[in-house]
Amino acid sequence: WKPVLGDVISNHGGARLDQVPATAEVLPEIAEAVNGRCKILVDGGIRTGVDVFKALALGADAVLIARPFVNAIYGAGRGVQVYVDKLAGELADTMSMCGAHSLAEITRNMVRV
Repeated sequence: WKPVLGDVISNHGGARLDQVPATAEVLPEIAEAVNGRCKILVDGGIRTGVDVFKALALGADAVLIARPFVNAIYGAGRGVQVYVDKLAGELADTMSMCGAHSLAEITRNMVRV
């Protein structure tokens, strides 16, 4: 096991504050400034596999998802697997439609912001 330095990009409270940008709006600028020196984790509004794809394309190394999993835990936890499968399927479909055969092939020019 090796610890990894990283930045978490989040706008907690952003939905309740006017003029606060979405994480997707600032992600490319942050990724450019970091320039690979650490991992970038993004949080905020990630709900679908398409959202995961967009975050990766805009410079995130990974995404953080919390609230949907809190809701999915009801029903003896089976909802968690259903939600994970949904995310994976949506991400795979989006990658296929954009011509990305692996996560490493996802690039910024595959999304429009």
